[in-house]
Amino acid sequence: MDRAAKRFTGYGEHWLRINQERVESGLLLHENHLSAPWGPEHMEALQISHLEPLLSNPPEVFLLGTGRLTIFPSAEIVGWLREHRIAFECMDSRSAARTYNILLGEGRVVSIAMLLPGAD
Repeated sequence: MDRAAKRFTGYGEHWLRINQERVESGLLLHENHLSAPWGPEHMEALQISHLEPLLSNPPEVFLLGTGRLTIFPSAEIVGWLREHRIAFECMDSRSAARTYNILLGEGRVVSIAMLLPGAD
């Protein structure tokens, strides 16, 4: 694994840690670039515009961390991801952080957008 790669090193209800940086907002991690604060505070507010940065170089796998529980995005967002051939998985934010690290360790091209783990 690339030592310079950003990965999750911790999380709590209202924060995430990327390497040594504590983030207290939702985030987008794409092409090893961290965007925080990012996006909505709740899944219901997720819009296509929040995901458009993925188009610059679509990942092999896109993970969507949806907060405390797994919540699937709207049909409009699912259709947009399919239209752009972006494979994705939705899961609670804690699982998304662990899965991201595993996929990164396997050398996969992975991006993640996530709400804070305590988000409803």
